[in-house]
Amino acid sequence: MFTGIVTDLGTVKAVTAAGDTRVEITTGFDTSELALGASVCCAGACLTVVETGPDWFAAMVSGETLSKTTLGGWRKGTRVNLERALKMGDELGGHIVSGHVDGVGELLDRREEGDSTRMTFEAPDELKKFIAAKGSITIDGVSLTVNSVAGARFGINVIPHTQEVTTLGGLGPGDAVNLEIDMLARYVARLQDANA
Repeated sequence: MFTGIVTDLGTVKAVTAAGDTRVEITTGFDTSELALGASVCCAGACLTVVETGPDWFAAMVSGETLSKTTLGGWRKGTRVNLERALKMGDELGGHIVSGHVDGVGELLDRREEGDSTRMTFEAPDELKKFIAAKGSITIDGVSLTVNSVAGARFGINVIPHTQEVTTLGGLGPGDAVNLEIDMLARYVARLQDANA
């Protein structure tokens, strides 16, 4: 489990495709503390650590993950939002995030709004019922508050700090992003479907 509070901005060091895809990511945190089998949220996708080096870790990415996320487009030099898994007693600064990407969205527009940047995204049609104004959403692993919703389109505001310490500051119209809907919205919808 994660909170969507990005703790490090990593860089893809290598991508090797042979069956499943192996990715190596450089980090700013001490990888000697990463156990093999540990979970790291990488651009919103929970990946399992299979090897570590002095300032990097490697993970395997399945064909399923590649087909349902933006990870298939990763190349050497791609910047990646990283968050290590929660430990008991850690602060829940964002919202509960599983690291299971629900779909790929697209940034439609970005414009300055005061000191923040207003970003408008479009989600896949099947996810729109889960997105609500003042609710939470995870974009590329970042916990954000939804400001407005119109069909499958929704708007968020990103403060300067978040733009600086995550990949969101470098996004432009047309860029694809990993989306994870709020876990509570998922279960409320499931209960409604079961009672219908």
